[in-house]
Amino acid sequence: MKRWPALSRYATAGDPPIDNNPIENDIRPVAVGKKNWLFVGSERAGQRAAAIQSLLGTAKLNGLDPAAWLRDTLEQLPTCLHSQIDSLLPLRTDTLHQTAQ
Repeated sequence: MKRWPALSRYATAGDPPIDNNPIENDIRPVAVGKKNWLFVGSERAGQRAAAIQSLLGTAKLNGLDPAAWLRDTLEQLPTCLHSQIDSLLPLRTDTLHQTAQ
């Protein structure tokens, strides 16, 4: 039984990174936000905040600029037919607001 399998894997292979700083940097906004989200005011406000954060995160994961996607979506929302509301989701949006890679 190995006591330190990750360290043994690093010592034998040599190509995995020795630290996890990139991962910690990726999750830092969520960890810092958890403290702030404790005080959203009510359960419904927390659910709305979670929905908005999910949409913005989905936009980012799909290579879109979240601010530009949100601005465009809020402009289109009043005239969008209810049956076509899914077309405004970030995973169905065209590449108009793609971020520079």
